[in-house]
Amino acid sequence: MNWTCPKCGRTFARQDQQHYCEKPKTVDEYIAFQDERIQPKLREIRAILTSALPGAQECISWSMPTYRKGRNLIHFAASKKHIGVYPGDEAVAAFAEELNDFDVSKGTIRLPYDAQLPADLITRIAQWCEKQYAK
Repeated sequence: MNWTCPKCGRTFARQDQQHYCEKPKTVDEYIAFQDERIQPKLREIRAILTSALPGAQECISWSMPTYRKGRNLIHFAASKKHIGVYPGDEAVAAFAEELNDFDVSKGTIRLPYDAQLPADLITRIAQWCEKQYAK
């Protein structure tokens, strides 16, 4: 049975499908569109990345908060049960030993909402990305 969003009129296969009626244009909008219970975690990871990458531009790319310096350095996004951090394949490989306790896959680190964010590790990964990828 299809479901139609009452706000935007889009039709989905699943009832109450999570989606953006309008794509966020800023990181503030992105966070505001998320469930209120996870907004503090999103603000926390944003603060970690902003501090780690003071010269980077904050923007929305691939519908995710992104930090860039000539090119994309690192992204993060809200998912149903975790925050996804997307530093790319090379960064995940470079920090593989330190990421043993985390759910990772090619270019992705999944951080559960109910766990403390590893601020130091996120900072070091972001700074590594800046050194490797910034133009």
